[in-house]
Amino acid sequence: MQLQETDIEAYLTEAKNAVYEGRYRLERNFRRKKNRDLFINYVIDEQKTKEILMSLTAQDFSDVVQNEHAGYEHEQLYIFGKDVMLMERFGSRIKKVPLYIKFNKLDSKIVIVISFHEQKHPLTYYFK
Repeated sequence: MQLQETDIEAYLTEAKNAVYEGRYRLERNFRRKKNRDLFINYVIDEQKTKEILMSLTAQDFSDVVQNEHAGYEHEQLYIFGKDVMLMERFGSRIKKVPLYIKFNKLDSKIVIVISFHEQKHPLTYYFK
């Protein structure tokens, strides 16, 4: 898929509008342990999560992939990476944490944040 920076900027504009208006959900169910771990290991709350999502730019974009879960194959998932400064919950250090952020914007104008956790491997950025 050949993407232009303007395509990602337009996608982000719509996604950020949904986040700003509270039409988003961060998955923290039993299958999303890495997402939950971020909130256990660092001092981060819903407001900080929203700030991070609102700060994403096309330069943070890494890839777009098809959803592989049964019944959701028609969805495309957008992957971003973002370095953020977070305080350790069980310590006193503030450290740079590279985040892996994957979400989709549904036709109903709701954003589902599927992944929001520390990167396990460095990302390759599409426009950097």
